[in-house]
Amino acid sequence: MTAGDQTPQGRRTRFRWTICALVFLAVTINYIDRLVFGILAPELQKVFRWTNADYTRIAFWFEVAYAIGLACFGRVLDWIGTRRGFALSLTGWSLAAAAHALMSTIAGFSLARFLLGLTEAGVFPAATKTAAEWFPRRERALVMGIFNAGSNVGAVIAPLLVPWLFLTYGWRWTFIVTGGIGLIWLVFWLWLYRAPGAHPRVSPEELAYIHSDPPEAVAERIPWLTLLRLRQTWAFITAKFFTDAVWRWYLYLLPLFFNQNFQLDIRNFGLPFITIYLMADVGSVGGGWLSSWLLGRGWSVNAARKFAMLVCALCVLPVMFSAVVPNMWVAVVFVGLAASAHQGFSSNLFTTVSDMFPKSAVGSVVGLGGTAGALGAMLLLTITARLFDQSSAATANTSVYTTLFVIAGFAYLVSLGAMHVLSPRLQPVLPEDLQRR
Repeated sequence: MTAGDQTPQGRRTRFRWTICALVFLAVTINYIDRLVFGILAPELQKVFRWTNADYTRIAFWFEVAYAIGLACFGRVLDWIGTRRGFALSLTGWSLAAAAHALMSTIAGFSLARFLLGLTEAGVFPAATKTAAEWFPRRERALVMGIFNAGSNVGAVIAPLLVPWLFLTYGWRWTFIVTGGIGLIWLVFWLWLYRAPGAHPRVSPEELAYIHSDPPEAVAERIPWLTLLRLRQTWAFITAKFFTDAVWRWYLYLLPLFFNQNFQLDIRNFGLPFITIYLMADVGSVGGGWLSSWLLGRGWSVNAARKFAMLVCALCVLPVMFSAVVPNMWVAVVFVGLAASAHQGFSSNLFTTVSDMFPKSAVGSVVGLGGTAGALGAMLLLTITARLFDQSSAATANTSVYTTLFVIAGFAYLVSLGAMHVLSPRLQPVLPEDLQRR
């Protein structure tokens, strides 16, 4: 059946879950492309004689572009729509990922990372906007958990696929092949995606279910300056600033950490990293499920989301000891638990945007929050590079990693505390909140 076929009369469809699967695959591909550089880092250091600080500074440029892209992409999505916006983002990042194969200098790789960050910035604003358009509020935390799980599936596939491609074809073809995967997804997206109200595969019963939430108090597009006057916006921005910084530090530095602290090489990355990101998958879906389950038990949206986030924040704390334990698998468990908790925290954090804001503003708010997260990552990478500059010995590197894991351990409690201060009840935005003060 093609996208133009009609839905049989009287049959309630579930096509929203097909859309969910498409976005899940997009996030999976996104993370494969994002992780290639980190997994190859120890080998690229040998080829180009980079120091840890050199590598960290190259990674920094991804975050600069990601901050710019997120500030703009949410607005682009609200302007041109989810279908075209998602397609634009994915085409751009696929080409940018493959372009790494053309580079041979620090400046060249920095440019490739910049282009990748600029174009990958669309994925989570688009995913969140898709969830707001296609799912009622009571399903969104679970759906965002599934989307987040795509990042972990990508992180599981990458340490299996990338070493094999590298050992078989070399690092240049590794970037080219992984960059080309997204273009296959693009064909299915353009074929299958339409807005729910215009989609021939969505029955009237499913459409009514998708739109079963009470009418939104605000329907018009909200300007950026107005959004930035709202405490709800700053609650999300602040939380993203702290937690995204930690997560992206994991993506960039974990391969180097395990290589330098436990002598793990690219041939053996597979099992430890699969373990970490499988644990993250469980947390991603589990965190979304927990708050949805609590809502079903009669908890308020505010209590359900924040309790689930608190559980996740507490589960991050053991990661502080990862750099000082003598056994690699103990470190894997600590990091895996932190990754799992991050994804559960993030699933609920993303969902608070659709809890508090009308659909017309979701892309913009997520974009602003993502920009804040990129700024946080830039700050943490700058700190990391300076710490590495000041210490070159292996024991000193251990001290650097210890400092950074302690920062990671406390970041989520700080994030949740700041969010609660700024938005004690996750109050939805009302028309009177938009009046100029």
